[in-house]
Amino acid sequence: MSGEFADTGAAEPVWEEEIRTTDALQTQAVAEQLGHRLAAGDLLLLTGELGAGKTTFTQGLGRGLGVRPGIISPTFVLMRIHPSLADGPDLVHVDAYRLGSSGEIDDIDLENTMDTSVTVVEWGRGLVEHLSDSRLEVTLLRPTGGGTVGGQETGQPVQEAAGLSFEYDDDPDEERVIRFAAYGPRWKDNRLS
Repeated sequence: MSGEFADTGAAEPVWEEEIRTTDALQTQAVAEQLGHRLAAGDLLLLTGELGAGKTTFTQGLGRGLGVRPGIISPTFVLMRIHPSLADGPDLVHVDAYRLGSSGEIDDIDLENTMDTSVTVVEWGRGLVEHLSDSRLEVTLLRPTGGGTVGGQETGQPVQEAAGLSFEYDDDPDEERVIRFAAYGPRWKDNRLS
């Protein structure tokens, strides 16, 4: 229930799914398909390390929602509103990386746009759940220097030089694992597959 502060909902998701993509275009395509199914009031929390593809995923969502193109990370402005080019909801894209509390989230006044927009919050876990009784948590994982994606063996070689493991390599054309966890009544009977 958006608009008013809702309970954070059940501790357990109503469903979970995992999708593997091979590159940025495929990640955007998955997000675009999801975007076609989203409605005003939907809240998505995006989690993933730097370079995991959170903004890439949001670009796909924007295409699916039919909002104005040009989605970039809102890191330095905290929030960007991308207006719909049709009759659909706007996309509110928030980067909560530098915010330390739900009070700081409240200061940017998201509750005023929740009913008319799809709200995507990067780094929002633990900060925005009170905004809605339903949410979709999206975790993006990419290979790290240890040859794993999200703790699972990928079969890819470990990137090492002089004993160092390079865990940040912003390669948009490497495999991603996208994990979805749905919470609340909005998603109870609305699975991705």
